[in-house]
Amino acid sequence: MSFRFELIKEEKNTKARLGRIHTPHGVIDTPVFMPVGTRATVKAMTPEEVRDLGAQVILSNTYHLYLKPGHELIEEAGGLHKFMNWHGPILTDSGGFQVFSLGDLRKITEEGVEFRSHIDGSKHFISPEKSIEIQNALGSDIIMAFDECTPYPATYEYAKESMERTTRWAKRCKDYHKNPDEQALFGIVQGGMYKDLREQSAKDLIEMDFPGYAIGGLSVGEPLEMMNEMLDFTTPLLPKDKPRYNMGVGTPDYLFESVIRGIDMADCVLPTRIARNGTLLTSQGRLVIRNAKYKKDFSPLDPECDCYACTNYSRAYVRHLFNVDEILGARLATIHNLYFLIKLMENIREAIRTDSILEYREEFYRKYGYI
Repeated sequence: MSFRFELIKEEKNTKARLGRIHTPHGVIDTPVFMPVGTRATVKAMTPEEVRDLGAQVILSNTYHLYLKPGHELIEEAGGLHKFMNWHGPILTDSGGFQVFSLGDLRKITEEGVEFRSHIDGSKHFISPEKSIEIQNALGSDIIMAFDECTPYPATYEYAKESMERTTRWAKRCKDYHKNPDEQALFGIVQGGMYKDLREQSAKDLIEMDFPGYAIGGLSVGEPLEMMNEMLDFTTPLLPKDKPRYNMGVGTPDYLFESVIRGIDMADCVLPTRIARNGTLLTSQGRLVIRNAKYKKDFSPLDPECDCYACTNYSRAYVRHLFNVDEILGARLATIHNLYFLIKLMENIREAIRTDSILEYREEFYRKYGYI
């Protein structure tokens, strides 16, 4: 099999760990933050620019690519890597989160989910088999089982029913998967905020022997303390010799807390989304560049950052770009925010290497304004 996880080191003071994921399109050093390219593009960026920022792997979205331009067209183009000209590893999520976030536009049955497109209202149906069919056609290196993302809050009864359905769907995904040697299929642990359900979900999925495991249904509105509690409980249940992925996590504190609890992979649309609104992640905390106080501020966006945007442009200039609706403003903010999180994970890997992640977290939190 072309996919392999190598555990390199465990940090002596926490559960943080260094690893290496081998895929058909390259090696990923973990822990890693994955930029999101929902519709086969990281918004406002070329693939070469994303790679130059240090990104090792990107995430694309099954639901969106199924609706437009369609997985058949992407397969005809030679697969997602060729279609979007990204030559590194790609992870595709199953579409489950997007479908379940449609609310009244979708209906869940044992067979799958019937839903109306958010684009034109047309009716569609995605089953576990259909999700895998789409991802097989896309040709991504890591694919995800079709799951139901349990909302927060949810009753015990709902979370139990949802988790058990997710387990049955995971088995169907594994049985249908046509390309296991080239595409690693990850199972997704669900169970809401209930420890016994998380334990049962993890146990059932581990019996199916997936090449990697995600923890789903976190970072969906619950307090950070609750996410940490669920990670503290769930992560040790997962095999040490396989990668662990906390889905949808992208703020610095959520990344730190996930890694310290043994998570290897994370993704989020946050850095690109807030960049388009003029919000920057900096070493001193969030900065809203549209604010009037930056009108005559000729210092870099973040004095401690050496990205292209910070090296070449001032806060005053980027503020001007946003205030006159110039596309370059969003591009520079996106470059900076992605670089900031990619660099943060690089520093976290170094801190794990030197057994100093708790000291690094405290130093970062103090400057960022978390403490």
